[in-house]
Amino acid sequence: MKHSKRPMTAAILHAAFLVALTSCAAGPKGSVYHDSGMDFGAIRSVAVMPFENLTNERMAAGRVRDVLMTSLISTDAFYVLPPGEVARGAAGAGIRNPAAPSPEEVVKLGPAIKADAVITGVIREYGQARSGSATANLISLGLQIMETQTGKVVWSADATKGGISTWDRLFGGGGDPMNDITQEAVNALLDKLFE
Repeated sequence: MKHSKRPMTAAILHAAFLVALTSCAAGPKGSVYHDSGMDFGAIRSVAVMPFENLTNERMAAGRVRDVLMTSLISTDAFYVLPPGEVARGAAGAGIRNPAAPSPEEVVKLGPAIKADAVITGVIREYGQARSGSATANLISLGLQIMETQTGKVVWSADATKGGISTWDRLFGGGGDPMNDITQEAVNALLDKLFE
């Protein structure tokens, strides 16, 4: 008895279509914390600290920090202190790890550089993700804002963009360029900040 391959192929494509639909229905990746007692309108100037890099890509933290600073400047919401000024202030304030300052160090840094808030960040993933023969660029990062008067975290959020889609797994591809998904992740975080 001969079996036709057509019904099996149609069933596989139908199943792949259903998987793609359900993966698109998932909610947004990431989470956010807003201190309800904080008046974000009082923040006039921010210092973006060097980011902590948990990836193998040496330049990831600097690249993402640059994209964030440029995006913040373009919003006109805050004055963003130049990186050199932030580095001098951190050294003068005796901050041991500028990527993860303590609340006490943030309180000390604020008046030294005339910043109302400090932004810190961590890059968890940056670069190509692989699954079988499929590859695509991926970024996962988290940001937090600390008020310089108290050293308290008043806002925190994370975002993940890129990665291997069902389409990439089934039909190949490579995802979006790293610069594009970095900008998407930063934009997603800024949307959460200004919502």
